[in-house]
Order: sequence, then C-alpha cells, then structure tokens
Amino acid sequence: MIRPGGWRLAALCAKPPAPSDPDLWMRHFLDFEKPIAELEGQIEELRRTTDAGGIDVADEIGKLRDKAEKLLATTYAKLSPWQKAQVARHPDRPKCLAYIAGLIEEFTPLAGDRAFADDQAMVGGLGRFRGQPVMVLGIEKGTDTDSRIRHNFGSPRPEGYRKARRLMELAGRFNLPILSFVDTAGAFPGVEAEARGQAEAIARSIEAGLEAPVPFVATIIGEGGSGGAIAIAAADRVLMLEHSIYSVISPEGCASILWRDSAQAPTAAEALRLTAEDLKRLNLVDSVVPEPMGGAHREAAAMVATVGDRIEACLTPLLALDGATLRARRREKFLEMGRTGIV
Repeated sequence: MIRPGGWRLAALCAKPPAPSDPDLWMRHFLDFEKPIAELEGQIEELRRTTDAGGIDVADEIGKLRDKAEKLLATTYAKLSPWQKAQVARHPDRPKCLAYIAGLIEEFTPLAGDRAFADDQAMVGGLGRFRGQPVMVLGIEKGTDTDSRIRHNFGSPRPEGYRKARRLMELAGRFNLPILSFVDTAGAFPGVEAEARGQAEAIARSIEAGLEAPVPFVATIIGEGGSGGAIAIAAADRVLMLEHSIYSVISPEGCASILWRDSAQAPTAAEALRLTAEDLKRLNLVDSVVPEPMGGAHREAAAMVATVGDRIEACLTPLLALDGATLRARRREKFLEMGRTGIV
C-alpha cells in the first residue's frame, strides 16, 4: 500500500508538516504569547548549558516547564476572538496538504478547471480515507515563502472554484464522498479575478456542493473567510477546529469598512462572532474539534489524527443515505439557517 499522500503529494508540498515533538516545535510566538516565549527561552538556554558543560539542571528545567505549561493553559483558556484569529493564522499551523498527507492514502491530484488554468491555491484529487474512496478538496496557503507564492497565499481565483465544482460533480458521477479542508482569508480580490467571473465561480461551486448526491464533510482547519470558504463548505457536516475562525469578512476588512481603520480589527473580531464556540451556538457549524493545548501547531500529528477520527464519525452514518435524501437534508439545513437568523 502506498503510504498516505504518496509521492504525488510530495510534488505539491514545499516541505513536510511541522514536527509534533515538543522539543522541536515552532519558534514563532504570537504577541500575547510573549511571557510563554520567555519561559521557553529560559528552558532552551538551560538545555544548552547542560549539553555544553554537563551540569545537571533537570530539576530547574522541570520547574520551568511546569510553569510554562500552566501559563499556556491559563492563556489559552481565555483567548479573545482577535487572539483566536491570530492562532488560526499561525504560520506553523498544519495546512491542507498536511491533513491530506496524514489522512488520505493513494492521493492522486487532479488539475485544472478545463476552461482556463490550474489554480494551485485549490487542491483536489482522488484518494482513500481509511479505506473509503473519496474526492478531496482543500485550500492550501503554503508553508514557506516559495510555497505561499505558488499557492497564492490560499486565495483561489475563479479557475480554482471552477476546479472545485468540476471535482464535486465528478464525485457525484462516481458516487465518491467529498471531504474538504478550508483555510483561506477569502477569494483572490484582484481585477483579473473579477474579470474572469469570481462571484459566478464561487456561486456555482456552492451550488455544486448543495446539489452533490454524495456525503460531504467539510472541516474549517484555519481561516474560513467569506464566500471563498463557503464555496467548498456547503456540506452535510461542517467541522470547525477549536481555534479556527469562520466569518463573512476578515476582522481587518470589517474594520476598514466600518471605521476606516484596520487597527480596529480586535473590535471587529468581537462583533463578528467568528469563533468556533459562537458558530456552534448559532448552529452554523455542526461540531467543534478540540485542539492540543496551545493550538494545533504544537502537536500537528495529533491534530491531524483527531480530525480524521471526527471526519470518520461524521462520514459513516452519511454513507447509508441515498443521494436524494442527502440533497434534501442539506437543502433544509441551510434554509433553516436563514429562517432562524442570528440573534
């Protein structure tokens, strides 16, 4: 059996997912994590002292580690919506291709919209999820400068959404469940994208998701921005990671429109109710997936496995339903959102 992701996925990835070993994890700290960063720095200095001179400082390291873990737990227990937005955008957070590599066996990418071009911000293809043949869709942001440029920082153009539509329709033809991984600040806002019909492409992609005669499970793994996210998230079940965000507009965009000042982004984040907790309470997502303490980037492998378990739990009962039932339930689900409204 080809290992998950296989060589085909390696052609798409600039580098493997961030390691989950706590001794090797990221060196990027967010602004509100500065006290944690200071403790981690002290631990690293003591380790180097031990390695260089053979001095035993294990007890001191243990005390500092306990202190750092407690501070981490306290900090992440009371994150504001704006801080959650920062965690959702963390550069070391596992991206779409990390989930595909960890969960999808024999992945075979499919390229192009058969009309204009292949948009590499939108990743899609065939594979097996725990033995079940599936169609996979996802928006990839990239993990370093080269890959971020190649994937257009996770902002698909019209051809990306037309590719998504093509693959969803293909999944319906061959009775393949659809799994999607959403991580985008929004669709690409450039003039050329508007000239090629960005709004129409997104609308058609949403329509394809709603009309798909197969099970459809979407997971918000980082940012879920505007119609660019909904385009591949009009699903039977929508999962959302604990520190991900999902909103009609980014906090910065909202602040620029309402206050003409992007510095008001923290205030906008509060008003948008974009956190997983808010959206679950409003019945706009179906389930919240807990993250490791400190965010998905600290234990990437464990996060990927947890997401896989949640997807399997959602997908299994859907496999027993016929296409007409799936479409009817999906339609009713989204109509109910409009009838209920947000209060």
